[in-house]
Amino acid sequence: MESIEFRYDTQLLIEGDELDDYAIREYFNENLIGDSLIAVGDEELVKIHFHTNEPWKVLEYCASLGEIYDIVVEDMDRQSRGLKG
Repeated sequence: MESIEFRYDTQLLIEGDELDDYAIREYFNENLIGDSLIAVGDEELVKIHFHTNEPWKVLEYCASLGEIYDIVVEDMDRQSRGLKG
């Protein structure tokens, strides 16, 4: 069975003022460990998708930028074993 390096597929929306998706991507690249980063949006809404072993760090950082919602954290290791993630 293939091992999954980054276990949690973490997705959410950030709603705020003067959001900068480029700066958010830079923060992730410099401070968070994971892969498959998507951070796209505009000044008021940014969609985040990130694979990590520390989803709470993603939530903590994103919550510091604005209101977070539509939060989904799925365990890809469990899913790969046919279990509910």
